[in-house]
Amino acid sequence: MVRLLPLLALIPLAACAPVERPTDGPVATARAWQTVATPGDRGRLREWRASFVRALAEARAAGHSEAIAREGALLEPDAAVGGPIPNGDYRCRVVKLGAASEGLLPFLSYPSFACRIDKSGRLQAFTKLTGSQRQVGYIFPHDRLRSVFLGTLVLGDEQRAIPYGADAERDLVGWVERIGPAHYRLLLPAPRFESLMDVVELVPAT
Repeated sequence: MVRLLPLLALIPLAACAPVERPTDGPVATARAWQTVATPGDRGRLREWRASFVRALAEARAAGHSEAIAREGALLEPDAAVGGPIPNGDYRCRVVKLGAASEGLLPFLSYPSFACRIDKSGRLQAFTKLTGSQRQVGYIFPHDRLRSVFLGTLVLGDEQRAIPYGADAERDLVGWVERIGPAHYRLLLPAPRFESLMDVVELVPAT
């Protein structure tokens, strides 16, 4: 599976059908992320900063210091300034840091794709609408500085997200943060495939 993902990333899916989120299950109706997050994901969330620092160090050691510096606050671990992320359409860009296994690149910056955040019951729902790897899930309130994302990864031409908790290899956990005026990010520490840290930049589409 790990070897397959770089090939999937080459498939153009800009016109793929919108992903259908799972509307049932414990995550969609939970009042707090702590009641549904798996033990493994609690650990990934606790260790997010160590994962971020390690991923940055690996990318810099491979010669990507200038590219990292150009990203500014996006790739600064302590850049969060607090505040919720509004519902709406976004341009989202994924930066992958660190290599999860030998032979993978320690720094990859992808072009922008279409994402959306909308209201879903008590929560907000996040959907990456286009691309060969699409994060889909729910945003939970946490504190004044950041929110928690629990979701799954949709691959290729799949059109329905599997429920969080059904497949540990697809489960995603992360922090949603505001890092500047109309500038947000989703930090995904220790994803199962390819990288040590995925940073998803979110900028309002309009």
